[in-house]
Amino acid sequence: MLLELLDNEREHSMMTGQLLANVQPIAWRDGELWYALVLIVAFSLVYAATRHERMLPILFHGSRVAVSITAFMIAVFAVLVFVSWCI
Repeated sequence: MLLELLDNEREHSMMTGQLLANVQPIAWRDGELWYALVLIVAFSLVYAATRHERMLPILFHGSRVAVSITAFMIAVFAVLVFVSWCI
């Protein structure tokens, strides 16, 4: 009985490890996620520059926009991972 429980626990932990290994997106493994970083920085600075004329407000506003874009991308990624686990 105890050996069966240990075998079931071992199988469960192996399946969990396989699921977590599959969560890593292909873009992260191939290094293509760095393109998103460049796009976020460029978009946030251009967007902030359309609102302000001085450099310091552009940088502050750009950093806030970059953080909000990153948070949105992480939230969408989390929802997609959750949906893929449910399917």
